[in-house]
Amino acid sequence: MSEHKLQVPEAVIFDMDGTLFETDTLLVPVHHRVFETLREEGLYEHETPPVERLLSCLGMLLEDIWRQVMPDSSEAARQRADVLLLQYEMEGLIRGEGRLYPYVEETLRELKDRGVKLFVASNGLEDYVKGVARHRGIAELFDGLYSAGEYATASKVDLVARLLKDHGVKSAWMVGDRSSDVEAGKGNGLQTIGCAYATYGRAAELDGADVLIADFRELARLLDQQ
Repeated sequence: MSEHKLQVPEAVIFDMDGTLFETDTLLVPVHHRVFETLREEGLYEHETPPVERLLSCLGMLLEDIWRQVMPDSSEAARQRADVLLLQYEMEGLIRGEGRLYPYVEETLRELKDRGVKLFVASNGLEDYVKGVARHRGIAELFDGLYSAGEYATASKVDLVARLLKDHGVKSAWMVGDRSSDVEAGKGNGLQTIGCAYATYGRAAELDGADVLIADFRELARLLDQQ
């Protein structure tokens, strides 16, 4: 963990994929199903792109993800992929697929017990973000689950700004694994914590974060140091 003095926050705002949720435990089989269906429906003629390409795009808006994952596809294929991705993700969550990172639930409960307000701010779809929280048993711990899919924000900076305004939050930590999370925190005057345990992005994406953590439990320890 890199050392940097943080102020005690009234709230902690979390990204979802690569921060709370170990997304590849759900997304790998979903990815293959999406492209099998697209080919069956005549919307995509190529081989399935490497799943690593999709995982490396986590944190982006969905429309930007598909441009990276299948740049040679039609608009119709990308729109259908949106629908299939959500459908297969929700089916997987209901079946019990996909897991939280180690110690996420325990640490979230500890933070909440200590009076910290908890939020999610994700560039994902509304049903997906809320579905992960609900099916993994952590939804009730949050004061708000914000997604680009629900609020149609152009960037995570805008999404976090909306969250802060809605709830009157004056001080918060922004916790995430991608450059968009660091930007969302800095763009709203928040201190930022980078999740170095996630493997979906490049380490350089967390340049500029005030603190890096290698274990989710370190969040509680950071509070103890204040």
